Parts: sequence; structure tokens; C-alpha cells
Amino acid sequence: MLLSRLAECVYWAGRYLERSEAGARLVKVHTELFLDLPRSAGVTWTPLLAVTGSGDRYAVRHADASEDDVVSYLVVDADNPGSIVTSVAMARHNMRVTRGVFPRQAWEEVNDLHLWMLDTCSRAVDRRTRLAWTDQVIRRCQLLAGVISGTMTHDASYSFLEVGRLVERADMTTRVLDVQAEVLMSRRDDDPYADVTWMSVLRSVAAAQSFRARVPGGASGPAALRFLISDSQFPRSVEHCLIEVSRALIELPNHDKPMAACAWVQAMLEDVDVGDLDGPALHHFVDDLQKGIGRVHDLVAESYFPLASTDPGVLAVR
Repeated sequence: MLLSRLAECVYWAGRYLERSEAGARLVKVHTELFLDLPRSAGVTWTPLLAVTGSGDRYAVRHADASEDDVVSYLVVDADNPGSIVTSVAMARHNMRVTRGVFPRQAWEEVNDLHLWMLDTCSRAVDRRTRLAWTDQVIRRCQLLAGVISGTMTHDASYSFLEVGRLVERADMTTRVLDVQAEVLMSRRDDDPYADVTWMSVLRSVAAAQSFRARVPGGASGPAALRFLISDSQFPRSVEHCLIEVSRALIELPNHDKPMAACAWVQAMLEDVDVGDLDGPALHHFVDDLQKGIGRVHDLVAESYFPLASTDPGVLAVR
């Protein structure tokens, strides 16, 4: 069994790797949406700040949410603990502390990604080069995840990495829905941009192609919501993430409390058809989901690394 400190580092490495890829995808998809729709559609950059939960911190230093300022803040700002560059740096730090449990190629990949990002991050701010840059970040993060999955021993270390990665993924899916779905559900039925915008929501969590394959017809709000929250076979749905978190936890000792928290959130999903919820009810439901996922994180921390906040070797920011 891992030492508590090492387990926490591995857990946070999983969260930051997932956060880096998710952040790059959010910026890429929102840029494409901004380019596709006319100004009359009312697309702004504020939703990206809301999804990442950084609106208040951003407002301290910026008077308005211009494209350059928001993208720069979310991608390259070293003082933003949730920026893509910072997330990769924190993932690298936590993997460096635990280098012995990761395959050598995984360490080389994350180190190479970190150095490449420092050299090229200015390309993310310029709209002409942003999509190519974010594509490269997504591909490199997926390559790293594949290297880890394919070459790392699937022991307790891997279970902690998986729990971190999947808790972060479930949290990101609910964040996207909380910000985007409530607004979309409140729009008129004849909104000419509804399908485009719903597809953008699906692409934000890499769900568009799988959604088309499994759900006939257009990207209606209720169908997209059910898919992203309750489809047990789609790897980025909330339901699937919780199933896999439980599967990883059962390989670890002392898992009763975090597994019970997972079961509690899954029971919420079974008791409601999210497609039938209107705007305010949907917001309250997604808010409860986020609290439940946060409870899973809290109980993982309490069960396996109770001295988290006092360990200087771990870089962890929620």
C-alpha cells in the first residue's frame, strides 16, 4: 500500500492531467462556436469563466471579459491556479514526486508537454493559432493517458490515479451542464442556433460523435442532458465516471465511506429523468450533483490522505 503522501500526489496528478485536457477542449470548442455563430447569437467569453469557477478571481484583475484577456487567463496565466499551463505544471510536479510509481515514458511525456507548453503558450492567445495549439494539448494529454493506462501496473497507485481522473471528469461534465444547459433550456423553442449550441456543449466534453451514434435525431436539450448525465456506457457521462470510481475504489482498503458517497450520487441519477427538468430545477439538480461529487472527493481525502493540507510535497488546489 502507498504512503498517504504518495497516494495524494498520484490522485492529484490524475486530476490535473484530466483538467489540462478538459481546459484545452473548452477553449477550442468555445472558439469554434464564437467563429461559427453571428454576433446576434450573443456568444460571449463569460461562460468559460463560469465553467472553470474562476469568474470572481478574474474580476479582481480585469474590468471586462474580452477574448484575449479570458483566453490568456484560462490558458497561460501562471497566477491562475486553474489555467492549463498551471495544471500541467502541477501534474508534472506531482508525477515527479512519485516518479517511482509511473512508467519512465509517462514522466518523459509529461515533462516534454510542460516544456513544449512553456515555449508555445503564446499561440493559444492568438486566434489564428489557437485551435492548432489546443488540438496539440488534447492529443498530448490523451497520449500520456494512453501511455499510463497501457504500461503502468494496475495496482493501488493506478487506482488512486483513476479515482482522481474520474472525479475530475465527472465534476467537469456537471460544470459544463450547470453553466450552459440552464441558459439553453430557457431559450425559445424556435431558437435557430439551438442545435449548433447543444452540439457545442457535447463537443466540450468530447461527446458529440458518441451522441450521434447512440441517439437518433438532432441534438435536443433533453436528449443531450440524459446522455451526458445518465448514459452508463459513455466514458465521460457522470454515471459512467461514478461506476468507474467505485470500481477503482474497491481495489483499495478502507473504501466504505467514499463508495457510499458514490452510491448516494448514483441513487440521485436513478430517481430523476433529467430531460424533464426545466431551467431552475435543472440548476438545483446539477448543483446537488456537484455537491455529491465534492463529497466523494472529501471522503477520499479523509480516508486516504487526512494530512493533505499540511504536506508541502503535494500541489493540490480544488
